[in-house]
Amino acid sequence: MPTPKLTTWQLIAGSTALGLVIATGAVALAGPWDSGQRKAERDRAASRAPGGGAHHQAPARVKAPAPAPSAPGVLAVLGAPGNVPAGKSLSAVLDPLLSDPALGSVRTAAVIDTATGRQLYGSGADRPMTPASTVKLATTTAALSALGPDHRIATTVRASADGKHLTLVGGGDPTLSKDRLRALADDTVRVLRDRGVTSVSLSYDISLYSGPQIHPIGINDNIAPVVALMTDEGRVDGSDHGPAPRTGDPAGDTARTFAGMLKDRGVTADTDSAPAGAPAGSTPIARTNSDPLSALVERALTNSDNDLAEALARQTALAAGEPASFEGAGRAVKAELAKLQLPVEDAQFADGSGLDRNDRVTASLLARVLARAADPASPRLRPVLTGLPIAGFSGTLADRYTGSASGTGLVRAKTGTLTGVNTLAGTVVAADGRLLSFAFLASDTASPYTAQPALDRLATALATRKLS
Repeated sequence: MPTPKLTTWQLIAGSTALGLVIATGAVALAGPWDSGQRKAERDRAASRAPGGGAHHQAPARVKAPAPAPSAPGVLAVLGAPGNVPAGKSLSAVLDPLLSDPALGSVRTAAVIDTATGRQLYGSGADRPMTPASTVKLATTTAALSALGPDHRIATTVRASADGKHLTLVGGGDPTLSKDRLRALADDTVRVLRDRGVTSVSLSYDISLYSGPQIHPIGINDNIAPVVALMTDEGRVDGSDHGPAPRTGDPAGDTARTFAGMLKDRGVTADTDSAPAGAPAGSTPIARTNSDPLSALVERALTNSDNDLAEALARQTALAAGEPASFEGAGRAVKAELAKLQLPVEDAQFADGSGLDRNDRVTASLLARVLARAADPASPRLRPVLTGLPIAGFSGTLADRYTGSASGTGLVRAKTGTLTGVNTLAGTVVAADGRLLSFAFLASDTASPYTAQPALDRLATALATRKLS
C-alpha cells in the first residue's frame, strides 16, 4: 500500500506536537505560575509545594515527566493508527462542557482552524469579557509586530563632557539584573579611569515613562511600580517570578546600588536622591541590553510576568509615538493589532498585564491573535506560540492537566485568573492533525479550583476527540 502523502499543515502540526515531546525535558523544571491574583490560590500552593511554595510556585519535579502522554497525539498527527473516538461536531462536544456551572454565569468561546483561519466554533465569541492574564497574548503580539523579535531594551550610562557627572538612564527593562548592573559598572569605570576620573556625582533618569507609576490595583505583590529603571523587577526576596514583596522605589534603589558598585571599583559616587535628566552635552559611555524581545515575550507568557508585560506595552507605545503610560500603551496595543487586521473594535486595553478589570477583549480576538501567530506569513509573531505554557509540564500549566486521558503535553495555553474570572487561550493539535487555536473566557466563577479544571476539559476535548 502506498504511503499516504501529508499536507504541509499536517507536517507542521506533527512537528509542533513532536517538538513538545522533545521540549518537555528542558522545561519541566521551570515551574513558574500565573501571577495571579488571589491570596487563596497562593496559600493553597504553599500548602502543596514541597519547599514551602510561598510564591504560588508550581510543584517541584524530581525528574522530567515521561513524554508518553503526548505519544498518541503525535502518532495521530503522523497518520499512524490510534485509539481515536468517533468524530463528533464541535458543538456536540463543547456545548455540554461550556455549560458547566463551574464556569460561572457568563462564558464565551472561540475555536479557529489555524491553517484556514476559519472559525470552527463560537459561543458568544464577539462578546467583550475581562480576560485577566490572557490579555498578555495581545500585549506581546503587538510588541513583536511593532518592534520585531530582535529588539532589545537598553539601560545606559551617560557622562558629562568632563566625566564628573554620570546619569543612569532607564530604558524600560524590568529584567535588568544585578549581574548586568555590575557589568555596566565595570564598563563605566573602565572609561572613567581612561579619563583620570575617580569621583563623580550620579543621577538617574526615568523620564522615558509618563503617567502614574502605581498600577490601578494599587501596591501589590503581583507588580512593582511601573518605572523605566529597576533591577530584578523590584523584588526584595531574591525570587525571579511570581508574587513577591517589592520595593517602593525601584529606580532609586537601582541608582544607589549602582553607586555602591562604582565605589567598590574605586570611583566615589555621590547619588542624587531624586530623578533628573542627563545634562545637556552628555554622551553615552556604557550600555547593557536586555535579551531579545523574542525571549522577553516567551518569559512574559510562560511566567505570566506582569512587570514584563507592562514594559512591553510601553515599548509598543514608544514605537508608535504614544506616551509610555497606561493610556498611551493601551492605544498603541490596540492600533498595532488593528494593523494586523484583528477584531479590536470593542477591545479595551487598560493595562498590558491583565491585572486591571477594565480590560475587555473577545474570545474571537484572542483565538485570532493565536491563529495569526501561527500563520507562516507572520514569523515575527512566532514567540507568542513558543512562549505558551505546556499542559502538565511548564509555566502556569505545570500543575494542571495531570489526570489520565488528559491533554497533557498536547495543549499549550495562556492562563488567566482574577477573583471571579478564569480564562484559557492557546493552541492544540487535534486528533485529526489540525492545529487549532482557542479561547475560553468565564466570569462570575465561584472558585478557580472548579473553574480551571472545567476550562482544561474544554481544551482537552479538542486534543483527544476526532471532530467532524
